[in-house]
Amino acid sequence: MPAVIRKTLLHVETTLIEGGKAAAVPLKMIAAVAVVKNPWAGMGFVDDLKPAIHDVAPELGALLTAMILEAAGSGAAVEAYGKAAVVGLDGEVEHASALIHTLRFGNHYRTAVGAKSYLAFTNIRGGANTPIMIPLMDKNDEGRRSHYLTMHFAIPDAPAADEIVVALGASIGGRPHHRIGDRYQDLKDLGHDASNPAAV
Repeated sequence: MPAVIRKTLLHVETTLIEGGKAAAVPLKMIAAVAVVKNPWAGMGFVDDLKPAIHDVAPELGALLTAMILEAAGSGAAVEAYGKAAVVGLDGEVEHASALIHTLRFGNHYRTAVGAKSYLAFTNIRGGANTPIMIPLMDKNDEGRRSHYLTMHFAIPDAPAADEIVVALGASIGGRPHHRIGDRYQDLKDLGHDASNPAAV
């Protein structure tokens, strides 16, 4: 059964001034959001989530990716990315996770923006107007702290108890006036091999 989508939303914010100082390049952050019927609603405990994942996740991945690309202008314009899901109170956190933690969802986005790093994420349960927080990081460089960002917004009427809010996030640019360096400099300062951060 395909996704039953009640509505979609596009959230766009542009930061022109940060810390009382004009940004040399404004930061644009975009979220593409779908409010969908929880495909497991009313079914009790479901052992095998895979059939509904295969039915719903690819459709959502394609839809939300297209929304991001239209708002950003191109996949190349996207510098940082992330994803999130909020399941309504009658669902399980596993239901939120099921729709976003599958390559059938995320690979639409990764491929479209030419990404190498993993998609940062949140997945929680909550009622209508639950804050939706999408962590972002550089699509190619996990240690680039200028692009550690968080999108934060809410939908007054979603998710309903039998719904899931699914979202992708993007940034064009990093934090204005970023000045905390990157992870690699910290590793060097601590005497570690910056070319092999996993060894720490």
